[in-house]
Amino acid sequence: MNQLAILGAGSWGTALAMVLAPRFSLVRLWVFEADLARRMAETGENDLYLPGFRLPSNVQPVPSQAEAVGGAEVVLSVLPSQHVRRVLTEVRPHLDARAVFVTATKGLESGTLMRMTEVIADVVPGARVAALSGPTFAREVAAGEPAAIVIAAQDAALASSIQAAFSGPTFRLYTNADPVGVELAAALKNVMAIAAGVCQGLRLGSNARAALIARGLAEMTRLAVAAGGSPTTLAGLAGLGDLVLTCTGELSRNRQVGIELGCGRSIGEIVGSMRMVAEGVKTTESALALASRYGVELPITRQVQAIFAGKPPREALRELMERSLKGE
Repeated sequence: MNQLAILGAGSWGTALAMVLAPRFSLVRLWVFEADLARRMAETGENDLYLPGFRLPSNVQPVPSQAEAVGGAEVVLSVLPSQHVRRVLTEVRPHLDARAVFVTATKGLESGTLMRMTEVIADVVPGARVAALSGPTFAREVAAGEPAAIVIAAQDAALASSIQAAFSGPTFRLYTNADPVGVELAAALKNVMAIAAGVCQGLRLGSNARAALIARGLAEMTRLAVAAGGSPTTLAGLAGLGDLVLTCTGELSRNRQVGIELGCGRSIGEIVGSMRMVAEGVKTTESALALASRYGVELPITRQVQAIFAGKPPREALRELMERSLKGE
């Protein structure tokens, strides 16, 4: 594999371009904002989403979708979940027939409740698609700090080929045959991070955060297994690993949303002041709809949604603590 196209030049898309550049002769990074694409080409820096890091010389920021994907053997989607269908529909006429797809988006499509591999397969019938997920903060990956991540696909040969193409000295990939579990874990952990942030905003202690993470993992596992995923996946990098990182790490946008909620700000205020997307906000409603489809109870997710609707965070916490007693 010689040419990689990355769709989405937010912090994570830019960090992936940096860490994967040594493994490809050419990386084209599609940038939605034409003025940002121009600045990145001139300065070699994404001053909007990942300032302070210099792009490798073989990373080409481009504003043209056709130029980005033309000739690419691998198309890596790092788009916000609600834009994946539209952008893939727009680039489809320009795709190379050999192209395989990797999604690094952690969310569900509103309305359809599709995972991102399902959306890509729906837009590009017959596409070979894998999901990339795990405990990673963009700034740490861009800085060359060690990270371990999962590449999930039902097609074992595809997962192995992406593993070989993407792995390097600071970026280790493990293959996984359970894209359902990996993608649902990736989406749901963002909701739990919002809940963990609420606990911090309320100035609760370590006991509450540990309980939230443990019960959040149980909640994530129930839904993933009901949808056909494996509980083993939820105990791995894409599940527990990413959950711990997102619930405790200072760089977590979803956790920061929760902190602000716990301090009394409304969800509208918080989202309106953010430059980058916190996927957990939209995922909360989708997760509850998916849980209804499978007859699964998600008490933490339901209280996060209630806080979005205006319920005082302490009242939401009290209702969680006063639920009927049961075995673990």
